[in-house]
Amino acid sequence: MAESFEMMAVEGGAPVKMWTRGVAVDPKAREQLSRAAKMPFIFRHVAAMPDVHVGIGATVGSVIPTRGAVIPAAVGVDIGCGMMAARTSLHASDLPDNLEGVRRAIEQAVPHGRDVGRGKRDKGSWGDPPPEIVSAWATLAERFKRITDKYPKLQNTNNLVHLGTLGTGNHFIELCLDEADQVWVMLHSGSRGVGNAIGTFFIALAKEDMRKWFVNLPDEDLAYFTEGTDHFDDYVEAVGWAQDFAALNRRMMMTNTIRAIRSVIAKPFEAELEAINCHHNYVRKERHFGEDVLVTRKGAVRAAEGVMGIIPGSMGAKSFIVRGRGNRESFDSCSHGAGRLMSRTEAKKRFTLDDHVLATEGVECRKDAGVIDETPAAYKPIEAVMAAQADLVEVVHTLKQVVCVKG
Repeated sequence: MAESFEMMAVEGGAPVKMWTRGVAVDPKAREQLSRAAKMPFIFRHVAAMPDVHVGIGATVGSVIPTRGAVIPAAVGVDIGCGMMAARTSLHASDLPDNLEGVRRAIEQAVPHGRDVGRGKRDKGSWGDPPPEIVSAWATLAERFKRITDKYPKLQNTNNLVHLGTLGTGNHFIELCLDEADQVWVMLHSGSRGVGNAIGTFFIALAKEDMRKWFVNLPDEDLAYFTEGTDHFDDYVEAVGWAQDFAALNRRMMMTNTIRAIRSVIAKPFEAELEAINCHHNYVRKERHFGEDVLVTRKGAVRAAEGVMGIIPGSMGAKSFIVRGRGNRESFDSCSHGAGRLMSRTEAKKRFTLDDHVLATEGVECRKDAGVIDETPAAYKPIEAVMAAQADLVEVVHTLKQVVCVKG
């Protein structure tokens, strides 16, 4: 298959290879990609996925390979954010005609949203974590203590109480049907409050280091840690822990979601016949072009040959279960979704509640002013995004949601 990327030359930096044919790219996103490409430790080139858009520090939808350094803001604060999907033995005909009961059961089983005020408990956290959440936390607790012994500020964070919870924004839990009308459960979340605290803390620490060493940066959010320093090792340890928290968070949500569905649907069914759990905001050591490098994927999924991944659309669009083609030029990566076409503020200005209701017709989901920033038209067309990365992944299943729970 012919390569489908375009090359953007960057004066004084590495080139950027962009899988964006047929997809709109904001000029500000190009500028941000160029700034990242000018960092002296970039390995070969930066890769931009078709869902690319402006982020904090680094562009969402970018793959940044580095030698000898890591940029905490390129990973971001939603460390380990990603997707999980599980195929069930249920078919569309097994679902009730009215799916509101299924949505309500999921909403009761999984804490979601955020509502913090004086004297109030955040509704998106556990007031009293159930025993299975406490047991799951125990598998992470010892490593977390090692981190907080060095950085006590990270102790008093939403850690245990956020394990197995959804959050807000573009995080969701969905029931979907595939091309054979088989039911899938799909969800999207990350490392929640504790991951945010870890990311925020180390981004600030990296900026302090840059000031201390008088390092001039094209953007202060590109502050980095150099390999061989204590802060580098401590960040790699903390970010690795947060990524494990995120994967476990998704597993616990999946368990509770399936239990909730079973409380509504009497027919016995199997779940996780085909389960995938993948990050799309993370950093890991990988081997590319014969060298060991750190690969930071910010809004990108690993798509090594044969590796399964998930590329979701928006609240009213299709989603895709994919198999990686192992394209070396993309550093074995693909997009993490459709990608925002506009900011949340712009979406709220541009679209009405009637627009949102029409766009989510046939989906049992929230249809109120609080989710207009997540309406399908705020995102790039997922079909165009998939066409632009045909040499990165092959589509194995096409999913269409029938239930969507948003935070």
